[in-house]
Amino acid sequence: MADDELRLITFQNDYYTNYLQAKKAKQAEIDRKRAEVRKRMEEASKAKKAKKGFMTPERKKKLRLLLRKKAAEELKKEQERKAAERRRIIEERCGKPKNVDDANEDALVRVCKEYHTRIGKLEDEKFDLEYIVKRKDMEVVK
Repeated sequence: MADDELRLITFQNDYYTNYLQAKKAKQAEIDRKRAEVRKRMEEASKAKKAKKGFMTPERKKKLRLLLRKKAAEELKKEQERKAAERRRIIEERCGKPKNVDDANEDALVRVCKEYHTRIGKLEDEKFDLEYIVKRKDMEVVK
């Protein structure tokens, strides 16, 4: 029985050793290929560096790409700024909504009256602006 166990342990050790050797060989092959690719890239880079002093088509393409990216970022920032400004103005003009979830009847009546007076003021302003626009349209027509 001990002899069988000893053979099993020896077999497992040999198997594990072969496994580790195969793994190391595979990693060495991967490293060799990476070094080869790196060497080719460096040689290609050196060949390209010999053409210094003017804009190559590749450099022009990269520059255009960078300029497009920067323009896109600026456009996005401008849109975000405008959206934030729009939200701020809407909040300023409309005010924050009142919390009426747990309000009693008196509080609800007061909130409704506030909204009613505000709507009345806004309707007056709307009427005045419409009148001014109509008057200016009449002046343009004449």
